[in-house]
Amino acid sequence: MPEHYRHSVSVAGVVVRDDGKILVIRRADNGQIQAPGGILEQEEAIEAGLVREVLEETGYQVRPQRLTGVYKNMVLGVVALVYRCELIGGSATPNSEAKEILWLDRQEVENSAVEAFSVRITDALDGDWPAVRSHDGTKLVS
Repeated sequence: MPEHYRHSVSVAGVVVRDDGKILVIRRADNGQIQAPGGILEQEEAIEAGLVREVLEETGYQVRPQRLTGVYKNMVLGVVALVYRCELIGGSATPNSEAKEILWLDRQEVENSAVEAFSVRITDALDGDWPAVRSHDGTKLVS
């Protein structure tokens, strides 16, 4: 298969506390605010990878509830599956991937994250699922 046909698949979890605050990380590599997640491993089931990635990046254990969106980074060829998740345990544990673990309200997310990543969270909150969108890493594209 030609290399330009290959894509990576990533997962991200949108976790909302009872007080309405949303779990996000500040990435160590680029300082961006995003929902926690990452690239699936070759032999890994989608929801197992989601649980692993959120735990690795935040220290929190989650339970996937529903798929809320599918997003393609047109530049990098990454397809992201975003799930709404329930918080079931753990505690914030910053690490080499996430220099900060934050609980923000919706407005703070919209003001802090680039459009390509804030929309993943707002789509998960709004409930018209699943959203299907493309972006260039920063802005949505049609």
